[in-house]
Amino acid sequence: MSINRINQLFRDRETEILSIYLTAGYPGLDDTVKLLELLQEHGAHMVEIGIPFSDPLADGPVIQESSQIALNNGMKLDLLFKQLLEVRRTVHIPLVLMGYLNPVLQMGMEKFLSRCSEAGIDGVIIPDLPPKEYETRYRELFKSKGIYNILLLTPFTDDDRIRQISSLSDGFVYLVADSSTTGVRDSVGDHQKEYFQRIKEMNLPVPGLIGFGISNRKAFLTASKYASGAIIGSAFIRVLSEKNTLSLEARVEKFIRGISGN
Repeated sequence: MSINRINQLFRDRETEILSIYLTAGYPGLDDTVKLLELLQEHGAHMVEIGIPFSDPLADGPVIQESSQIALNNGMKLDLLFKQLLEVRRTVHIPLVLMGYLNPVLQMGMEKFLSRCSEAGIDGVIIPDLPPKEYETRYRELFKSKGIYNILLLTPFTDDDRIRQISSLSDGFVYLVADSSTTGVRDSVGDHQKEYFQRIKEMNLPVPGLIGFGISNRKAFLTASKYASGAIIGSAFIRVLSEKNTLSLEARVEKFIRGISGN
């Protein structure tokens, strides 16, 4: 079996990994694959594809609004998989699906993972899937389908649980920068740096990416001092939502250049 693209990325690039979050079906129902191609072209190293959901508890207002618009556009999980079926002809960077447990269970976990595999998805992030339930009910199923499950750590996770969760997480662990919902913040606070440093000194078995509130180059570079890189969502969604004359490609290029500095 070939190496998972997520593992390959972290082997090839040890720092400043830039992962971008987008909402499937936003801004337009058929924009998802085009955005994946543009993000790859302009320098994103990985993309998280958000599955729109009507009650996204962990998401801030920017992503919540994009999710509602995507649902209104007609985006559904089944349609997303159909759109992604040919994506690996043009997109070669790691792709991760991020969504809530309810739509996954409605489809059925085994069918969901099978369709992830068929579409070339490398991993999934399901914030409301408890680690214990994953370990006892679904871990072997994930392995059989070749899909990584990426788990989350928060500033309030104690050391023992951090070690337990990181041992269950495949590819990388998602370091939630703030205990609140996702959103755009201008900088990384001292209390967050202390948390990141604590994680860094634990030498966990998988690398980490920092998410929630990373919105500009300064915050991205700060995050990259403590982890392998960062995940940017709300700031990118906000750029897609702006009312201006720039094309999708121009927006993506400008945004990625602003974060990467290239």
